[in-house]
Amino acid sequence: MAKLTITIACRGYDRVRALIDGTVAVDGCETVVLPWKAEEIFLRAYDGAQFDVTELSMSSHILTTAMGSARYVAIPVFISRMFRHSAIYVRTDRNIEVPADLRGKTVGVPEYQMTAALWARGMLSDEYGVRSEEMRWRTGGLAIPGRAEKFGLVVQPPFDVQPIPKDRTLNELLERGELDAIVSARPPASFAGEKPVVRRLFGNYREVEERYFQKTGLFPIMHVIGIRRDLAERYPWLAGAVYRAFQGAQAACVAGMRDDNALEIMLPWFLDELAATKKVMGADYWPYGIEANGSAIRAMTRYAHEQGLTDRELSIEELFVVGSDQGAKL
Repeated sequence: MAKLTITIACRGYDRVRALIDGTVAVDGCETVVLPWKAEEIFLRAYDGAQFDVTELSMSSHILTTAMGSARYVAIPVFISRMFRHSAIYVRTDRNIEVPADLRGKTVGVPEYQMTAALWARGMLSDEYGVRSEEMRWRTGGLAIPGRAEKFGLVVQPPFDVQPIPKDRTLNELLERGELDAIVSARPPASFAGEKPVVRRLFGNYREVEERYFQKTGLFPIMHVIGIRRDLAERYPWLAGAVYRAFQGAQAACVAGMRDDNALEIMLPWFLDELAATKKVMGADYWPYGIEANGSAIRAMTRYAHEQGLTDRELSIEELFVVGSDQGAKL
C-alpha cells in the first residue's frame, strides 16, 4: 500500500532533530519536514491551513477551537514550553516593586491572546491575586509597528484591551513612559539601553520560577502539534503515528543529552545544569501525553475563560485527538 505523504512544519528544535534528519519516521507516511521559524509557520497555518502537521500556538488553538474556526486538532506533543516570569518588564520609575503594584497600570503586549501573555496573566492572578481586568492592556508590535490581534479578536469589558496606533511600537511607548510595563516573550530594546529605564519585574526569575514549579507542578505549555482536522478524520491512525514519531524524536534527543563522552550542547557545564534541572523538576520534566499534562491544559483553558478570551472553559476532548497517545510508550 502506498504511503501517505504529509508535510510537517515545526521549528528545528533539538527534540525534533531525529524527525528532520530521518532517523525517526512516521509510520505509514512519507514526510516533508519544514524546520521554519514559528512566526512563519503560524502565519501559514492559520492562513489557509497550509501544512498537514504543524506547530501551533497553544493559546491560539484554544481560541480558534472556541470560535469554531480551528482547522487543526491537536495531539499532546508540547513542543515548546517556557516559564514566563521573566517575560514581564517594568519601568524603573513607576514604583513597581511587586506584582500587586501592577494594579491600575498600563501594560503593553504584542497580542492579548498570545500564549506567553496568557500564562503570565494566569500566574499573576493565581499566585499574587492580580487579575487581568485590574490592568489596562495595549497591543501592537514590539519593535515593528502594525501588529494586530489574530482572528479578529475583540475582548469585551471588564477587560480594557485596545490597540496602540499602527505607526507606533510597544518599545517606543515604554521608553517614552506611555506604558508602565510590557509582557513579551522577547525583551524590549529599552531593557538593554545604556541608561536602563526598564527592568524585569522578577529580577531573580529563575529562583521564582523554580518555586512556582515546586508549588504548582506547572511547566507552562507554549506550543502544541496539530494535525489538519480533515486528515485526522480521514485517516484515524495518523494521529497516533505522528505522536509516536514525535515521542521517538524526543527520546533520541534525551539519549544524546545523556551522552557524557562528547557534549551535543554548546554549554561546557551542561551535564551539571541537566542534573540541577532534574533535581527540581524530576527526570521526566518535559512530558508528552494527556495524563501528565492535564493540570497544565486545564489551567490554560481556565485562564482563557477568566481573561475574556473564551466564553467557557473548553474540554480536553474538544482540543485533542483523545487516545492518540495511548500505547505509545517507548
